[in-house]
Amino acid sequence: MSDSSSVKHLVRITNCLQTILDLESQLEQLENGHSLLDEFAVLKSFLEKIDEVELSESDVERIETATSNFLRELQGPLARRKPRARAERRLQ
Repeated sequence: MSDSSSVKHLVRITNCLQTILDLESQLEQLENGHSLLDEFAVLKSFLEKIDEVELSESDVERIETATSNFLRELQGPLARRKPRARAERRLQ
Protein backbone atom coordinates (compact mmCIF):
# COMPACT_ATOMS: atom_id res chain seq x y z
CA MET A 1 0.00 0.00 0.00
CA SER A 2 1.35 3.40 -0.90
CA ASP A 3 1.89 6.17 1.61
CA SER A 4 -0.75 8.18 -0.21
CA SER A 5 -3.30 5.40 0.29
CA SER A 6 -2.38 5.11 3.96
CA VAL A 7 -2.86 8.83 4.48
CA LYS A 8 -6.22 8.77 2.70
CA HIS A 9 -7.35 5.82 4.82
CA LEU A 10 -6.19 7.59 7.96
CA VAL A 11 -8.08 10.75 7.05
CA ARG A 12 -11.26 8.83 6.28
CA ILE A 13 -11.15 6.82 9.50
CA THR A 14 -10.32 9.88 11.58
CA ASN A 15 -13.28 11.68 10.01
CA CYS A 16 -15.63 8.81 10.96
CA LEU A 17 -14.41 8.66 14.54
CA GLN A 18 -14.46 12.42 15.00
CA THR A 19 -18.00 12.59 13.59
CA ILE A 20 -19.14 10.12 16.24
CA LEU A 21 -17.23 11.87 19.02
CA ASP A 22 -18.82 15.19 18.04
CA LEU A 23 -22.16 13.71 19.13
CA GLU A 24 -21.03 13.31 22.73
CA SER A 25 -22.88 16.35 24.08
CA GLN A 26 -26.08 15.34 22.30
CA LEU A 27 -25.88 11.77 23.58
CA GLU A 28 -25.62 13.05 27.14
CA GLN A 29 -29.16 14.35 26.73
CA LEU A 30 -30.63 11.01 25.66
CA GLU A 31 -32.30 8.79 28.22
CA ASN A 32 -29.92 5.86 27.57
CA GLY A 33 -27.14 7.92 26.04
CA HIS A 34 -24.84 7.45 29.00
CA SER A 35 -24.41 3.78 28.13
CA LEU A 36 -23.00 4.84 24.77
CA LEU A 37 -20.74 7.44 26.35
CA ASP A 38 -18.72 4.70 28.06
CA GLU A 39 -17.66 3.56 24.61
CA PHE A 40 -16.40 7.03 23.75
CA ALA A 41 -13.33 6.50 25.91
CA VAL A 42 -12.47 3.52 23.71
CA LEU A 43 -12.99 5.59 20.55
CA LYS A 44 -10.85 8.43 21.88
CA SER A 45 -8.07 6.00 22.77
CA PHE A 46 -8.27 4.41 19.33
CA LEU A 47 -8.20 7.81 17.66
CA GLU A 48 -4.97 8.65 19.50
CA LYS A 49 -3.34 5.47 18.12
CA ILE A 50 -4.94 5.37 14.68
CA ASP A 51 -1.73 6.30 12.89
CA GLU A 52 -0.19 3.03 14.14
CA VAL A 53 -2.91 0.85 12.58
CA GLU A 54 -2.60 -0.58 9.08
CA LEU A 55 -5.95 -0.36 7.31
CA SER A 56 -7.09 -1.78 4.02
CA GLU A 57 -9.68 -0.21 1.76
CA SER A 58 -12.22 -2.82 2.89
CA ASP A 59 -11.55 -1.94 6.56
CA VAL A 60 -12.15 1.73 5.83
CA GLU A 61 -15.32 1.03 3.86
CA ARG A 62 -16.63 -1.18 6.67
CA ILE A 63 -16.00 1.57 9.26
CA GLU A 64 -17.60 4.19 7.02
CA THR A 65 -20.67 1.97 6.61
CA ALA A 66 -20.85 1.32 10.36
CA THR A 67 -20.58 5.06 11.05
CA SER A 68 -23.34 5.81 8.58
CA ASN A 69 -25.57 3.14 10.12
CA PHE A 70 -24.87 4.45 13.64
CA LEU A 71 -25.77 8.00 12.64
CA ARG A 72 -28.95 6.78 10.95
CA GLU A 73 -29.92 4.86 14.11
CA LEU A 74 -29.44 7.98 16.22
CA GLN A 75 -31.64 10.21 14.06
CA GLY A 76 -34.85 9.08 15.78
CA PRO A 77 -33.68 9.30 19.39
CA LEU A 78 -31.96 12.64 18.81
CA ALA A 79 -35.08 14.04 17.14
CA ARG A 80 -37.20 12.93 20.12
CA ARG A 81 -35.02 14.61 22.73
CA LYS A 82 -36.91 16.54 25.34
CA PRO A 83 -37.80 20.01 23.97
CA ARG A 84 -36.65 21.54 27.25
CA ALA A 85 -33.15 20.18 26.72
CA ARG A 86 -32.95 21.87 23.32
CA ALA A 87 -34.28 25.16 24.69
CA GLU A 88 -31.77 25.12 27.55
CA ARG A 89 -28.96 24.49 25.10
CA ARG A 90 -29.97 27.47 22.99
CA LEU A 91 -29.99 29.81 25.99
CA GLN A 92 -26.43 28.99 26.93
